[in-house]
Amino acid sequence: MIDRKPLRIVHCFRAPVGGIFRHVRDLIELQVRAGHQVGIICDASTGGEFEEAMLANLRDKLALGLERIAMQRQIGPGDAVAAFRTYKIIKKLQPDVLHGHGAKGGTYARLFGSLLRVFGSRVARFYSPHGGSLHFDPATLQGRIIFRVERMMERMTDRIIFVSAFEQGIYARKVGEPRCEFALIYNGLAESDFEPVVPKGGAADFLFIGEMRALKGPDIFINALAKAGTASGRKLTGVMVGDGKDRATLIEQSAKVQEDSEISFLMPMKAREAFRLAKVVVIPSRAEALPYIVLEALAAGQPVIASRVGGIPEILGESSPALVQPEAGELAARMATAIRDVAAYKQTLPGIEALKQKFSSEAMAARLETEYFSALDG
Repeated sequence: MIDRKPLRIVHCFRAPVGGIFRHVRDLIELQVRAGHQVGIICDASTGGEFEEAMLANLRDKLALGLERIAMQRQIGPGDAVAAFRTYKIIKKLQPDVLHGHGAKGGTYARLFGSLLRVFGSRVARFYSPHGGSLHFDPATLQGRIIFRVERMMERMTDRIIFVSAFEQGIYARKVGEPRCEFALIYNGLAESDFEPVVPKGGAADFLFIGEMRALKGPDIFINALAKAGTASGRKLTGVMVGDGKDRATLIEQSAKVQEDSEISFLMPMKAREAFRLAKVVVIPSRAEALPYIVLEALAAGQPVIASRVGGIPEILGESSPALVQPEAGELAARMATAIRDVAAYKQTLPGIEALKQKFSSEAMAARLETEYFSALDG
């Protein structure tokens, strides 16, 4: 890390769940270790007991505190109140760096960072999309409006930080080539993430872990597991770990295919604990930026099957046999192949050393710190 005066850094994001939350937690660990003062502003209505425990573990490390405000996913009447409260908190904290993650966090960080600059504060305004608004279709009216707003917001942005080349390319295609400074910084893993995880005795065949909503493809997993069972000539077992608005519907869906598969539903837990529950990890997402769960599973020595979407091919390699289209038929065929000989299938995946070289949390935090100081010096 750079030997300079410590920074006051505030991370702003909506939901303390999933990959964004993991990304922010990793950054905070390393930024605090480097001597910076860090704070969080996030949604108060999202997350369950697992997320509350993770936030509690962070609280003592946050010199600038943890502030939670009700933030809606979609734009609505409550945004005005949430925005006003967020601005008051940010103004009080007087950060050197405001780093917004996702669509809503990015909007707040850039708007309120710009407002602080009007009143004389020197604050760097950073934005990491993490997919977010980039998932929208530019052919729709909603998409066109969102991408026009993204374009306008560049005037209030000191740096856009992309986590994959795919994300950077999608931004250029849907919004346009950034007219502000930008950088590509891959998500990174700590050394402890590379300790192997061994599935326990009686482990299920396949694991889904993630938010229970359509974007993550849990419905695809359920249908594919049943089809793979039919192709394999035996009932396959699965574990689905997570929570979300579609959980009840997914449980109903799994009951309809129970003749061909057997699925257990568990609430959120640490990824490494979940890896012990099954032999193969499946990531059937319909859209992603650069998902941590793929990195975490590979680093822990777990075989994976993942959708050919977003930045996932940048992790596995463009020609990897682990990549499938996010639809049940192709996924089922790959699941049947993998479970037939898990050890042989695992040999086709990237090795640990290759992962370490490309996806390091130390390198991620160091590069981001360099961008912070560069923006403040500019």
